[in-house]
Amino acid sequence: MDYLLTDEQKMIKELAHKIAEEKIRPAAAKHDISEEFPWDVIKVIAESDLFGLFIPEEYGGMSVNITNLCLATEEFSRACGGIAVCYAASALGTFPIVLFGNEEQKKKYLPDLARGKKVAAFAITEPEAGSDASAIKTTAKKEGDYYILNGLKHFITNGGDAETYSVIAMTDKNKGARGASAFIVEKGTPGFTFGKKEDKFGIRASSTRELIFTDCKVPAKNLLAREGMGFIVTMRTFDMSRPGVAAQALGIAQGALELAVKYAKQRHQFGKAISSFQGIQWMLADMATEVEAARALVYACARAIDAGVKDVSKESAMAKMYASDVAMKVTVDALQIFGGYGYMKDYPIEKYVRDAKITQIYEGTNQVQRNIIGLQLIREMAK
Repeated sequence: MDYLLTDEQKMIKELAHKIAEEKIRPAAAKHDISEEFPWDVIKVIAESDLFGLFIPEEYGGMSVNITNLCLATEEFSRACGGIAVCYAASALGTFPIVLFGNEEQKKKYLPDLARGKKVAAFAITEPEAGSDASAIKTTAKKEGDYYILNGLKHFITNGGDAETYSVIAMTDKNKGARGASAFIVEKGTPGFTFGKKEDKFGIRASSTRELIFTDCKVPAKNLLAREGMGFIVTMRTFDMSRPGVAAQALGIAQGALELAVKYAKQRHQFGKAISSFQGIQWMLADMATEVEAARALVYACARAIDAGVKDVSKESAMAKMYASDVAMKVTVDALQIFGGYGYMKDYPIEKYVRDAKITQIYEGTNQVQRNIIGLQLIREMAK
């Protein structure tokens, strides 16, 4: 379908596609096996100025444009969901500063993030606080010109490799969700260390680590917004970042579909290509239709954000939920088309299945997304 992209958007899509085919796809298997953070590819993306897609011009970016970010993320994910998330997770870690940072904070942190000189990460998840983000136990106690952070974050994407972290901690446990605050924490801050690097099922090119805070002294000037704003920061950030997760899922699904079509044309059984069999054609037809429906929803949501629509919680949740469910179904169907070969690591399709699964889990499981959508619908209908 023609989504009436602007000339600039077409250029971004073409550039991201070129990087995906020339740099990401050839490196995908290597990084999947080694679990090495793809600094070589990140450098290429940085040199192409694509880290500027989610940062305002006055701080060295190209303006905050969620549609452009989705276009780039989708193209990268067609080649490797794991490498793509290293890029997208930096956007996630940057959004709190873009949305809630003061002028001093923006001038200090955003230029390096816009150039890809540094990458960012967002830290809210803890061992007992996943879907229930209000259960976080990491604390931040004000002492003079510093906040003293103590606690543990885990499953943090870009953990250990990122230089800039947006961290949610409790400044007042007695206030529940209203007692959480957001902080910018720099790698190398005394008392801030990293735990184990997780050995993951998928997106293995990305780093997923524990963040450990032990009497970590964070300057008070690194508080984002004000005390008690932590969950507002989190929810506003997720509203902007979930279309990016949806775009990652969309790209994975599109990449798997393309591989399935190519294989079906090459694979012969009973004297002819399996693409000639109605059963295979129907599978491909369903896969293609679902991918296109997901794309329409993701782009519509991103464009709504760019147009300044204030409340996009429901739409962001829909885009993330639907695109990731499509990614899981399409990749599994693609593997089925490959048959026994699809189950082997000699072929790339099994990696697409592994990479797709996480999109149904992180930044809020799809069950949580359904809760968000349902509650919003009920509120709207009550008006």
